[in-house]
Amino acid sequence: MKTKKLTLFFLLIIGALILSACTGQPLTNNYPGLATDGERAYISTGSFIYAIDVETGNQVWSYPEDPETELLYYANPVLTEDGQLLIGSVGTNHAFISLDPATGQEKWPEPFSSAKGAWVASPLVFNETIYAPNTDGFLYILDLNGNQMSPPIELGGALWSAPVTDGTYIYINSLDHHLHILNPTTGESADPIDLGGAAPGSPAIGNDGIYVGSFASDVKFITPNGNNEVIASASDWVWGTPAFDSETLYFADLSGNIFSLDLTNNRQNWDSLQPDGPVTASLLVVGDQIYVATEAGSLIALDRDGKIVWEKTPGGKIYTTPVLANDLILVAPYQAEFALAAYDADGKQAWTFTLDN
Repeated sequence: MKTKKLTLFFLLIIGALILSACTGQPLTNNYPGLATDGERAYISTGSFIYAIDVETGNQVWSYPEDPETELLYYANPVLTEDGQLLIGSVGTNHAFISLDPATGQEKWPEPFSSAKGAWVASPLVFNETIYAPNTDGFLYILDLNGNQMSPPIELGGALWSAPVTDGTYIYINSLDHHLHILNPTTGESADPIDLGGAAPGSPAIGNDGIYVGSFASDVKFITPNGNNEVIASASDWVWGTPAFDSETLYFADLSGNIFSLDLTNNRQNWDSLQPDGPVTASLLVVGDQIYVATEAGSLIALDRDGKIVWEKTPGGKIYTTPVLANDLILVAPYQAEFALAAYDADGKQAWTFTLDN
């Protein structure tokens, strides 16, 4: 049953990408990537990347000017401190590009195109270095001008999740059931840690270690030296990144269960909570509310006791993790009438954006 769920989900993603490649047109019905810098929101969908004004919901720019069917964008764009927007293509052209977030113009003389696979994962930018994971199983290391700084590191297994750092080490999950811990100073990698299942989400940085959810239907706590233990079990696969918030860890599973784990005693803070449909997106914690996006197309705000504060139905299905832009929650549904919607903390819809704006 679980294998069938994974296969169907992968087909969902791949099918949408192939359809966009055949038509060459932007689609509202493919799984988008989403990021924001507070001034603009950026969504990657089909052959295009769009910038949207966060205050008004109006389009600022789109890239490229004309559709290029060999280029398809799926990952969450990444913004750098020196004013770049980074993203790679999952199309037949495996270009990794840098854009100006204000204008959408290309910033590098040419894309980085040495990878053999697709750029499903977002890169990590750390110490003025880009660490870009690829589905070919390699982690590519670039400078901020897009030049390769050293040979790529072969990790094995398709890399679908963004690396994270605690300021000393870099952590990256693989679909081959392993977590890799890298020393960016030496380029050395410790022995991989067996997670017991594929891990398509990123680790969450905590105090003195990281938290990793996987298709082993549990969450592990792992220290920088590789010590690890299961601290919580779920009812189903854990797809998204756990949300670490001081002494509490929030996570969800593919059966739609929402968990709140007290990290002081590793006990659940509430009884069974299953408000609506499977959850693949990571949970978003803002102030005293936890935002949950579901496959059934709902955006749910919970309080810290697990009570529903409000629930909205943007429509379609939601696989992309919501993001915070100033005082607005942005959500990017799949197969909906619009590509992006903004809600305030009380659940009032501020605006929607459609791709024909």
